[in-house]
Amino acid sequence: MSTIAGIGISLPPSVDQDDLWSGFFARHYDSRRRALAQRIFQNSGVRSRQTAVSPLVEDVSEWSTGRRMDRYRVEAMPMGKEAIDRALADAGVRADEIGLFAVCSCTGYATPGLDILLARDLGMAPTVQRLFIGHMGCYAALPAMGAVADFVATHNRPALLLCIELTSLHLQPAAARVDIQQIVSHALFADAAAAVVLTPGDDSDAYAFRQLSALTDVTAVDHMTWDITDTGFRMGLSPQVPAVLAKHVQGFASTLGATPADGWAVHPGGPKILDVIEERLELPPDALEASRSVLAAYGNCSSPTVLMVLDALRRRDQRPARVVLMAFGPGLTLYGAVLGPNLAG
Repeated sequence: MSTIAGIGISLPPSVDQDDLWSGFFARHYDSRRRALAQRIFQNSGVRSRQTAVSPLVEDVSEWSTGRRMDRYRVEAMPMGKEAIDRALADAGVRADEIGLFAVCSCTGYATPGLDILLARDLGMAPTVQRLFIGHMGCYAALPAMGAVADFVATHNRPALLLCIELTSLHLQPAAARVDIQQIVSHALFADAAAAVVLTPGDDSDAYAFRQLSALTDVTAVDHMTWDITDTGFRMGLSPQVPAVLAKHVQGFASTLGATPADGWAVHPGGPKILDVIEERLELPPDALEASRSVLAAYGNCSSPTVLMVLDALRRRDQRPARVVLMAFGPGLTLYGAVLGPNLAG
């Protein structure tokens, strides 16, 4: 049995969504797109976001991909370390006790990677096993948590997962044509790091990792893309994504044994996605409150976001006994996990 022993979150400085619009994006889009873009920003469900590289301070939209990758390492290292330090302290686990260190990130690459550099700087053992997961996007935390949980259950040792994304580094140049997908991406995405420590299950107050499920609709493979260009990574986000999720989410939730009475940590990909999940699963009006609150306060931070929602749920005075986690990404893929009471305690 593997249990969630600690979670740590690290965020760069916060920026008001209206300030981002008026201070940068209102002039980033020409007159043909400005009114449409403003409506998208206003209807994004986002009130504030965290940005390691704020366009109010420096415009990276014309930077080369190489320059962005250099900046990624500079910004990601302290954020990752802070999130891990908080998770380890929350769990009461030392860095040198970690048996497996997994890292998820699709917004930057370097070799040696964050897994090696952070393991070195945090004092993990030379024998620590490492796993790096890239380009899974917003759902990456869940298969990664499954792998980490399997390690803990098999080896009876603590393990650590870090999800870190710096989407602000991938601000795209102003296009010559109307590109609604880029406007939506610019209105939603933000930066964050979230770390989770899993330990062998002996704490009755901790959530135990119980189940992992996945579903991919390959007929919608082009609905969510992340392309490497000469000016950073370019997001493709089809407006048909909510419709694809509506088609599959009921059957998918049934594979998890999910019920409306469960706690729900749903990745807030955008307000329409949350609306579809709530409607199709016939959830109570407040079931996705944690997801909506995270979206409003922090934006869509890609892979760390579902862990931020989980952290919000576990900190409630009356936290749910069982939590269903759900996230979506390229494929088009749905991933789900179930956390339940630790019966070993």
